[in-house]
Amino acid sequence: MDRPDGSTQVAGRARPTCLVVVVGTGTEVGKTWVSAHLVGEWRRRGATVAVRKPAQSFRSDEGATDAEVLGASSGEAADVVCPPHRWYPVPMAPPMAAAVLGLDPPTLAALVAELSWPAGVDVGLVETAGGLRSPLADDADAVSLVRALRPDRVLLVADAGLGTVNAVRLCAGALAAGPGADTGPPPVVVLNRFDPSDDLHRRNLEWLGDRDGLVVTPATPDGLAALARDLLGGPGARSAAP
Repeated sequence: MDRPDGSTQVAGRARPTCLVVVVGTGTEVGKTWVSAHLVGEWRRRGATVAVRKPAQSFRSDEGATDAEVLGASSGEAADVVCPPHRWYPVPMAPPMAAAVLGLDPPTLAALVAELSWPAGVDVGLVETAGGLRSPLADDADAVSLVRALRPDRVLLVADAGLGTVNAVRLCAGALAAGPGADTGPPPVVVLNRFDPSDDLHRRNLEWLGDRDGLVVTPATPDGLAALARDLLGGPGARSAAP
């Protein structure tokens, strides 16, 4: 069902005061690390937080899954963060992993319908799988999920090093283009593994901010604390780069 602001709400289910979707320029850029730190910061500030990962695929011998890490940060059970039937122990995109396991691949409609939130949540965070255009469902990628959920903010996690300007531009363009494109503010870019002493990292941050007009935040303790604070300002709050 549609809310008055045009966003989507599953019938009979609450929507967080601020809904944030975390996407990445690729796999292994640190979406879960960034998400867990933001959740911890929100909770330290007294906010109620819930985290959801619609589907996850993983290598079974690599330790804690994303859902387990996220659940530890939010105080939720891992099977609440990600439904057990959406855990795919094969290191491929979720619909591919499902096919390998002989399971029906998830659809976008099913993933959206399975998202539920406790009443009165201040911040709800949805973390996607893989890169922005990686298959998330049989018929969708993370761009499709963003358009279905119409979150208050999208966080685009990228590596701070070589190649990030190209990757961020491609992802920001994908979010802004095409039918049903998100009409909200552009994504906040979070440069992970940011080293303030690295000249390339500093130049990438400045280039994306000055040339492309994007809001860019380094994934440093101060940067993530400022981002968490600004997002708590409410739906549509805009983060300022430190």
